[in-house]
Amino acid sequence: MVQNCIATRKSCSMKTMADYSARVIEDRLEGMLLRIAGHDVSTRFIGGFNAYNLLLVFAAAECLGASAVEILVAISKLVPVPGRLEVIYSPGELTGIVDYAHTPDAIENVISTLNAIREPGVNLITVIGAGGDRDSAKRPEMARISAAGSDRVILTSDNPRTEDPEKILDDMMTGVKDADMKKVLRICNRREAIRTAVMLAGRGDLILIAGKGHETYQEINGVRSHFDDREEFRIASESIQN
Repeated sequence: MVQNCIATRKSCSMKTMADYSARVIEDRLEGMLLRIAGHDVSTRFIGGFNAYNLLLVFAAAECLGASAVEILVAISKLVPVPGRLEVIYSPGELTGIVDYAHTPDAIENVISTLNAIREPGVNLITVIGAGGDRDSAKRPEMARISAAGSDRVILTSDNPRTEDPEKILDDMMTGVKDADMKKVLRICNRREAIRTAVMLAGRGDLILIAGKGHETYQEINGVRSHFDDREEFRIASESIQN
């Protein structure tokens, strides 16, 4: 298909020779330092998948006529979308990361990103659920990936909708390997699950709260009630700190 395309073609890669290339110089919770097409730029994004997205932004903008300087300045000012690897710091020196990841691939990307940047001795505690009235086949895999890549996992409710939340957790538990079972707790109440994660965490640990991201509600039996993972993390952190 590419051979038959008459449009101008440009290639982008993080690994091989290409018209546009990039590499991550430094990746921390505060953001990444990238080298894109020979230029260094600081961003507020983290993770290799975001680095690739920014490379594509640079390439597309330059192809449309923008100068490298204009593009780099714009990239440095970009702010991550709420609920996508959103970092929240607590008074007790805990760090929460709220992310919308609700598929196996997305969860694997987020966990691998956090594992790549966390310091030695820092634990990753993952709070995760699966939506009700949705594809149930992904539930075991989501739990398996979470348990394999985290130090502790708390399986909980997401938006159960009209399904029995405990049945959803039963489905998820089938994916956890025997060797990882000791890492896993199941707490159906999402508020209590987040609070438990905060209680289990030590100074400097990371708490990933996955599945709902930017959402500000939880849907149970057709009723949507206010629920914001970011608020819940802050409230739990402050109450335990006090």
